[in-house]
Amino acid sequence: MFRIELMPWDKARGHASAIRFKVFVEEQRVPAEIELDAHDEESLHAVVFSGDSPVATARLLPDGHIGRMAVLKEWRGKGAGALMLTTLMKMAKLLGHRQILLSAQTHAVPFYRAHGFTEEGEEYMEAGIPHQDMKRAL
Repeated sequence: MFRIELMPWDKARGHASAIRFKVFVEEQRVPAEIELDAHDEESLHAVVFSGDSPVATARLLPDGHIGRMAVLKEWRGKGAGALMLTTLMKMAKLLGHRQILLSAQTHAVPFYRAHGFTEEGEEYMEAGIPHQDMKRAL
């Protein structure tokens, strides 16, 4: 049902920024000026496709963090997020990382727990949305 591609920012930009804009800026009202950042260019990006349509994206930063995980609303709960997360975890392990770190929106904590992540520290606000740091050994 899905196909995933890993790519640098120059190839991912069009797909990833369109998905992130819909999810973070339009849906969640994150200010557009903080949505794209300098980490995009240094990260490995995952884009999940259904047919030719991009439906999800995330990035793996050089330090082993997974970030900017976004799935279009109509594709949530159908496996695109799980495919993306597990693919980026496998890539991180291949790159020599011993653990994955991420900052989860609190509504997504159960999703990450189901994939072996545990909470770290206290809940905090980022861009007006409650977040929780999480980690998982590889």
